[in-house]
Amino acid sequence: MFAQIKKRDDRVVSFDPGKITEAIFAAAKAVGGEDRQTAMELTIEVMNLLKQEERSSEAFSVEEVQDAVEKVLIETGHARTAKAYILYREKRSRLREARTELMDAVADIVRETNRDNANVGNSPSAKILQIAEAASKNYYLRRVIPEDEAKAHLEGDIYIHDLGWYGKTMTCLQIPLDKLLGEGFNNGHGYIRSPKGIKTAAALAAIILQSNQNDMHGGQSFAYFDRDMVPYVELEYQRQKKRLQEVMEQLGVSVEAEKLEKMTAQRTEEEVYQGMEGFVYNLNTMHSRAGSQVPFSSINLGTDISWAGRMVTKNFLLAFEKGLGKGEAPLFPNVIFKIKDGVNYEEDDPNYDLFKLSLRVACKRLQPNFSYLDASFNTSYREEEVAYMGCRTRVIANANGPAVTNGRGNLSFTTINLPRLGIESGGDLTLFWQKLDQVLSLTIKQLLTRYNLQKKLKVKDFPFLMGQKLYLDSEGLKPNDPVEKAICHGTLSTGFIGLAECLVALTGKHHGQSPEAQALGLAIVSYMRRRCDDATKKYGLNFTLLATPAEQLSGKFTKIDQERFGLLPGITDREWYTNSFHVPVEYEITALEKIAVEGPYHKYCNAGHISYVELSSAPHHNLEAFEALIRAMCEADMGYFAVNFPVDICMKCGFNGVIDTETCPKCHAEGQISRIRRITGYLSTLDLFNDSKRAEEKNRKVHMHF
Repeated sequence: MFAQIKKRDDRVVSFDPGKITEAIFAAAKAVGGEDRQTAMELTIEVMNLLKQEERSSEAFSVEEVQDAVEKVLIETGHARTAKAYILYREKRSRLREARTELMDAVADIVRETNRDNANVGNSPSAKILQIAEAASKNYYLRRVIPEDEAKAHLEGDIYIHDLGWYGKTMTCLQIPLDKLLGEGFNNGHGYIRSPKGIKTAAALAAIILQSNQNDMHGGQSFAYFDRDMVPYVELEYQRQKKRLQEVMEQLGVSVEAEKLEKMTAQRTEEEVYQGMEGFVYNLNTMHSRAGSQVPFSSINLGTDISWAGRMVTKNFLLAFEKGLGKGEAPLFPNVIFKIKDGVNYEEDDPNYDLFKLSLRVACKRLQPNFSYLDASFNTSYREEEVAYMGCRTRVIANANGPAVTNGRGNLSFTTINLPRLGIESGGDLTLFWQKLDQVLSLTIKQLLTRYNLQKKLKVKDFPFLMGQKLYLDSEGLKPNDPVEKAICHGTLSTGFIGLAECLVALTGKHHGQSPEAQALGLAIVSYMRRRCDDATKKYGLNFTLLATPAEQLSGKFTKIDQERFGLLPGITDREWYTNSFHVPVEYEITALEKIAVEGPYHKYCNAGHISYVELSSAPHHNLEAFEALIRAMCEADMGYFAVNFPVDICMKCGFNGVIDTETCPKCHAEGQISRIRRITGYLSTLDLFNDSKRAEEKNRKVHMHF
């Protein structure tokens, strides 16, 4: 008989017939068999079969031996054992494939972290986190997620976002800052009492964002930053006033009340500025999430008209405008300035001066972004101001409680590959609608699958998020209670990417080129929204429609579709799919035309939306035109929007501007130029963009010249 066998890794080792016996006996036991003697006899049959085919020089492979076992089992009448053996063999094969894929992923990460997230560097902690995520993704796809959902993700019909965190946590939260600062909190190392001054309050606000980031995988936000900091400005004012009075008493000096108030206000303002500067510094330096990146932080401000609230907004904007140590642009927090008629929209509004200041800062720092509270879909929520977070997320309507923003966030989201549906339909709209309906049903089913895991997580799994009662209705929950009572207030979002490419596949033109394509685009997006609304009614959960932020996904979908369909003009002939409902970045269109095309989509994407206009350079010399541009976005019924332009910074001397070379025009340093660009709503440096987003950025056309 033969003495060697070739393993799957091409190693040749000693042949052991006993392993065949054990495999046959294990399969027999799986269907109720207990006769090892029969297994030994069948092993002899397998050996005889192999002997008939024995080669003089080359050893049999493991696969050939297993084929022989199957053949013998079937031909000798052991059909049930054969079936069990085949199933076991298939399972082992899947496990081997999973291990191979995982090890390949680990090998790639060890060389260099992937660029799925442009705010993750190449540090050791970042590598460890990504390796852990790779293993977690492998586990959920192979062991947990139903086969049809996993298959759709792997083949590119849908994309399950943040898959490594699938059954462990939720996405994001609008943190109730007023509650935490007012009552105090515990982040695991002792109780933190309510602050007595603005600098401490600002420092604790940064700690709160970081602490909650460790319990969640997505963005952390304050919906009412200016309002929530007011009590600590007022306390600071009283503290400064008391100090001045004490000093004057010690010196035996008296001062008029009006002058004392003026001096107190000045000192308070200085403290507020220092607090806001420290807040910005902390959010750009305090790493969380295993040390791989700073928190994905956002703040909303601009509508508090009290003197203290105005002081917070003013000094935060000034600190953000100043930048970091050498004048570098802060990447965080993501700043959202709320625009509201009667508050800051018109010249006689009390906070109009702050709106003007926000425009000036945005002209230098790419932020603030702007949200319009009087958009048709925002103004109906009159009990509470709508707030945004991060690159676009919006949470307000609630099937299970009050329509509020604080204490709520997105639970998870899954994105549909619209271009593929258009390609596969071949211009047949009837077929397209059928396919869209099928993938929407699958996406909603997938979100429910994930929610049914999330809702079983326990309070003790989230020491800060649930332990400190941040989520709505989490107050009465005990450590071992499931979190369902709280997270039923969160949102489950269906996202979409590549509406433009889908329309080209269906009509030959995208929505920026053709009114007919625009009408179809609106029909598609409004239908997806209706399906989400129907799911909300059916399941009693907050299903919403998201204009997906397509950072890592943009190139992934495209690569899969290029391999399947080839290079199709206007569809798969670039390295990326266009973000959500946006007009393609390379299409030449004026700013006002782009605004008119994209504006109508905002009202359908109730989970989040954003639109941009690209400028050739910072518009700081023409604030009037910049303000007109922002007003045009408001008038187009947009909810959330921003303006992009190149921000190049010399890391040696801090020079800001458009720098076309690698040499600083001011200090002449070489290789010190940092290029800040917006990626899916957040800011990052261009060198950290992945290949597809870098190619997309390179092809962005200017919509307005400054």
